[in-house]
Amino acid sequence: MAIRTTHQQVNLGTGRGGTTEAAADADGQRMAQRLTSEQVWRALARASFAVLGYVAPSGEPRSSGVVYKAIRQRLYVAVAPWSWKARHVAASGRVGVTVPVRRGGILSLVAPIPPATISFHGTAIVHQAGSPQVRPLLKQLGPLLPAERRGSACFIEIVPEGEFLTYALGVPLREMRDPAVSLARVPASQEGRAP
Repeated sequence: MAIRTTHQQVNLGTGRGGTTEAAADADGQRMAQRLTSEQVWRALARASFAVLGYVAPSGEPRSSGVVYKAIRQRLYVAVAPWSWKARHVAASGRVGVTVPVRRGGILSLVAPIPPATISFHGTAIVHQAGSPQVRPLLKQLGPLLPAERRGSACFIEIVPEGEFLTYALGVPLREMRDPAVSLARVPASQEGRAP
């Protein structure tokens, strides 16, 4: 059974400290917390690891763990120009991304708490390090790779499209097993801002 929660279906309650929490609908069933694009982008900016999915020219699916930096509603990944990621992503221009969001604080050191996730698909452009599109961002992207590789690396620019599909983002640990509470779809671009 597929569950799709839209903003119109969500009824929010306000918890202590003005935070939003899941509330019951007219039938008394729990409903997913309403997330905003801004909240998802803040979570993406705090995280730095993602699983990048792409398709090889032969049609075989591939995925790789990558370190990224979020800047102006885009994710940037540094890769070697000869790598599979650079070659295959440049060929298709399409990627799928899943970002695990650590949760549980100190408790996660002693208990197996699964991360929340943010998943999306998008377009991807491979830029050489010296390209005009990336050059202004090199200072911000510097932590992604050692100084000696900054002139030779490629950067994959990922632009999310459509919606973010989140699971357990902003949901209390005790409620994250309930898909009706944990699943949310959020527009990838913030209203009033360029994507």
